[in-house]
Amino acid sequence: MTARRRGTPTASELLASGAVGPALSIIGLAIVAVVSLGLLSGQLPIGGPGPGGSGGPGGPVRTPTPSNVVIVDPRADVPGTLLYAKAGNIWVQRGNAARQLTSDGRDSMPAFSPDGTWVYYIRSTPEAGRWRISGLARRFRLLTPTLMRIKADGSAPPEPLLTGRVTSGAYTWSYFLRQPTISPDGTKALVISDGPDPTKKDVVLQVLDLATLQLTDLKAPETELLGHQDPAWSPDGRYILYVRNGRDGSRGAAVIVRLDTTTGKSSTLTGPGYTSPRWSPDGRYIAATRTTPFGTDVVILDGRGSELLRLTNDQRSFSPVWSPIGDAIAYLSIDRGVSDLWLAPLDRTGTPVPKGDRIELTIAAGLDAESRPDWWVEPGLIPTPAPTPTAAPTATSTPAPSATAAP
Repeated sequence: MTARRRGTPTASELLASGAVGPALSIIGLAIVAVVSLGLLSGQLPIGGPGPGGSGGPGGPVRTPTPSNVVIVDPRADVPGTLLYAKAGNIWVQRGNAARQLTSDGRDSMPAFSPDGTWVYYIRSTPEAGRWRISGLARRFRLLTPTLMRIKADGSAPPEPLLTGRVTSGAYTWSYFLRQPTISPDGTKALVISDGPDPTKKDVVLQVLDLATLQLTDLKAPETELLGHQDPAWSPDGRYILYVRNGRDGSRGAAVIVRLDTTTGKSSTLTGPGYTSPRWSPDGRYIAATRTTPFGTDVVILDGRGSELLRLTNDQRSFSPVWSPIGDAIAYLSIDRGVSDLWLAPLDRTGTPVPKGDRIELTIAAGLDAESRPDWWVEPGLIPTPAPTPTAAPTATSTPAPSATAAP
């Protein structure tokens, strides 16, 4: 995600507007606006291969399938439905077949409702904007976000819920809406936003009431100007994980933070370099992306943020999601610029460990790497007992070195 100074347009919007000259004095203040998700968090997957890969300089070129095609590995007949984005459209994958759910070409960041009925996502619409910069009115080209939802079976047209448009007299601007994540009871969504007034806040963790469409800033700790990303509810709805973006010189230094919604207290779970947290269904473990100088890998943390397992070792895997059954993790992996969804089966008789071969769920699909995948399974297929409520950590911890799974 991008973060920007309160009330300051992004540098890309300044360049698009032609207002570069008059705006040079504020570009220094807005420099974080041109920093990508990867640079803010320290998460920047490398397009080349990891150890044992087949690409790299002189290697074969990898070409993605057409934008309206997703090829699924025949072995990908996993329980439930997988959800992801490709070419600005939302896709669902069930069994060994994938189906395009939207066709607008401007959609991203999909998430299931807890009952699997709805898919929530963000649609970005190009619009003309006009705002005052240093006392002068300037025109801009905006990408205004709208929180949308659509029936997961595609039986009804998409519904717009909340649009990040800001108007003030003759002026039009927009605020960010990113990464909608629905609460276990289905009544609220976590979003990353500087709304409803982007002149007064950074791009931070907020709760959206899905009945009233009112945003509430949770006042979660942040590094000023850099904001938050990657929200996740605990299975019991009491805790929220999010990433507090940070910097260490020119490098990103993101950490995972845990917020108790009943007390408002927060605890930093990890040292720098961890993003994209997702709880296991029983609330005991956290899957996350770990960044090193060599790239990104998927790891499993315990409830206090200590690293238990390096699930991948290719330096190009990221954005994990647990199976609701708890016996596998799906994640994105990028190979020579082409992103696909992979599956890592797990043995959960004790501490999670890899079990069996990994499966490339999509083949040369070219999925949108900015959009985290999601996964829903029918309740009848999920074993009992219900997820164990997550216990609050007693102290901040720094991840310990982990055992590394075979690539």
